[in-house]
Amino acid sequence: LFVKLFVRQIGELDRNLMSTMLVKHALILVTMDDHRREIPDGGLFIRDGFIEQVGPTDELPGEADEVLDLSGHILLPGLINTHHHFYQTLTRAVPAAQDANLFNWLKTLYPIWGRMKPEDIRISTRTALAELALSGCTTASDHLYIYPNGARLDDEIHAAAEVGLRLHASRGSMSLGESKGGLPPDAVVEDETFILKDSQRLIEQYHDPSPGATVQVVLAPCSPFSVTPELMRQSAALAREYGVHLHTHLAETQDEEEFCVQKFGYRPVAYMELLNWVGQDVWFAHSVYVNETEIKLYAGTGCGVAHCPSSNMRLASGIMPLVEMLQAGVKVGLGVDGSASNDGSHMLGEARQALLASRVRAGMLGASRSGESAPPILTARQALEVATRGSAAVLGRSDLGALAPGKCADFFAINLNRLEFSGALHDPVAAMVFCAPVQADTTVVGGKFVVKAGELVTLDLPRQVEAHNRAARRLVMEL
Repeated sequence: LFVKLFVRQIGELDRNLMSTMLVKHALILVTMDDHRREIPDGGLFIRDGFIEQVGPTDELPGEADEVLDLSGHILLPGLINTHHHFYQTLTRAVPAAQDANLFNWLKTLYPIWGRMKPEDIRISTRTALAELALSGCTTASDHLYIYPNGARLDDEIHAAAEVGLRLHASRGSMSLGESKGGLPPDAVVEDETFILKDSQRLIEQYHDPSPGATVQVVLAPCSPFSVTPELMRQSAALAREYGVHLHTHLAETQDEEEFCVQKFGYRPVAYMELLNWVGQDVWFAHSVYVNETEIKLYAGTGCGVAHCPSSNMRLASGIMPLVEMLQAGVKVGLGVDGSASNDGSHMLGEARQALLASRVRAGMLGASRSGESAPPILTARQALEVATRGSAAVLGRSDLGALAPGKCADFFAINLNRLEFSGALHDPVAAMVFCAPVQADTTVVGGKFVVKAGELVTLDLPRQVEAHNRAARRLVMEL
């Protein structure tokens, strides 16, 4: 009994020492909770990085260690990026790759990426995450699959900690070089035994499965055209042994589909099924070229999809059947993809692109179905849901994606009294997607500011931009 009382007293002491934050008077609070509540004059009460209360300001506690008044602002759950390549911020708008399709784009850039050093990984990670944070993003999954000149995933993980966003760090890999029928040059592929050993090391060293985790590790062989079937199988087995998620590119282009059929005898999705790469713990980037049967397979097995509309348009890859997937019950999240195939990392902008691309697709399908009712289109609120709740489901994060009791205190806010929203305040929530993308005025992760008053508070941004440009010039000018 004495021990129980002592433990209880210690617990009360710990709770009293926890930090609290009161967020109040948001013009409208978009919860994305199970009821999709939108609360006028809304706010949050946060304790030690987690939300305790959500509701109208007058129903919340009146005091806290820190008080944030969001009068005139819209408050939303932090956006969640499910697919990126941070290092590609170093090769945005490279002239030789500006007008190429995916395979030619990759062949142009592989040699440049092969010259990167560990410091380039750290620099590019900070740039990508700074850009994301300023767009309202609070969690990002990155797919790092090239490790030249001693670079490691550790470099990215350590740099991400400086910025303050949550990170799902994917241990990507390439093992199928040109000499063995793959797309990448042999100089940038790795030995499969080393890949698996390093994957195990990273999981054991960094992966945190607990609620509120800031770092989780993902195993992510790059693509069907850059890894062997055996590496895919062994990666799946290792991931399931440790309970981590799996990720890869899939069905992005017609070229990839033709490659899979010719080399393996299967369409991309059927090939994944053969390799035991389907299930609740798997998500694929892109999935532009999937049919109705394959969409049903995704829904039935719990596979998730990272939708990357800007990249798909930039590389002329096509438009993913987003609405069809949502109607079928597929978990779909949003991704900005690599900054060399998007040339930006703006999550609100990507939500807008998802809405617009879905409507282009609906118009194309409607034009080919004369006499039939027009296909459904994505709404602004659905686009925001894909970027929050949908992305959280794809990453397997039940602690993220909504502003509700027990969830992580991850949110962003935008001042509505600005030119871009002038004339759009009839529906401020829809304005977030329909109007031109803007930067967040506030971004908070786990109750801690990353962006405050429109400024990134965790990095010296001018110094970071200078270092990033210097590294980018060195890589590209060495051609």
